[in-house]
Amino acid sequence: MLPAPYTATGNASFADFLAAQAPELLPSARSASGSLADIAPHATTIVAATFPGGVVMAGDRRATMGNVIAQRDIEKVFPADEFSCIGIAGTAGLAVELVRLFQVELEHYEKLEGTVLSADGKANRLASLIRGNLGLAMQGLAVVPLFAGYDEVTGEGRIFSYDVTGGRYEEHAFHAVGSGSVFARGSLKKLYQPDLSERDAITAAIQALYDAADDDSATGGPDLTRRIFPVVAVVTEDGYRRIPDQEIGAIADDVFGARLIRPDGPAAPLS
Repeated sequence: MLPAPYTATGNASFADFLAAQAPELLPSARSASGSLADIAPHATTIVAATFPGGVVMAGDRRATMGNVIAQRDIEKVFPADEFSCIGIAGTAGLAVELVRLFQVELEHYEKLEGTVLSADGKANRLASLIRGNLGLAMQGLAVVPLFAGYDEVTGEGRIFSYDVTGGRYEEHAFHAVGSGSVFARGSLKKLYQPDLSERDAITAAIQALYDAADDDSATGGPDLTRRIFPVVAVVTEDGYRRIPDQEIGAIADDVFGARLIRPDGPAAPLS
């Protein structure tokens, strides 16, 4: 027979259960001394933008370790559940573990309660997981994800950002995190329109990552020679969907072709 804690009722949080029964398995249980920021691969940059009826999230593929490119094809955008996605920025290894824990957390809740968490509930659960990593964040191993999803109640896409303490903030229209986020947000400011189509929202996200890579060495732009392109996901009332690389490649080729004519990218109208 299973021990009593495994059959107890009253708490639908898998993370809380794990903290009580096997805390050493939590990402935050890692021990470290000194600053490890320069020897652990870091992932950047993630962008997200809403469009009528959904949200798009895109992440570049570069991971850095100090001034070295640690990986050229890392994946930073993942499904959280059927109607949400999460993009990772910060210490790559811890971030991937946090994503996996978050995925199990949402699935565990759904199985025990027989219903899915609301968009706000999912955002709050992720905040608590980030808060548990504060000790390592203070040693340079920060995890700062971007969370987005389709709200089945309001019928719209929503975006949530976080700080290293687990502070949760709802963003409107678009947002970006990571070392190239300042440049990506600047790009989206001039490209974003509230009535973007799904394809136009994807194109704007790729343009934003291109601009981020243009000014931030830790962000990798579309690699046309190796055919490595940003990971792009769309979440609508039909659920999470990763856009095929072939489709992203075609958009990236168009973006690159236009940049040969205008290196700074498309200009926004003055009025």
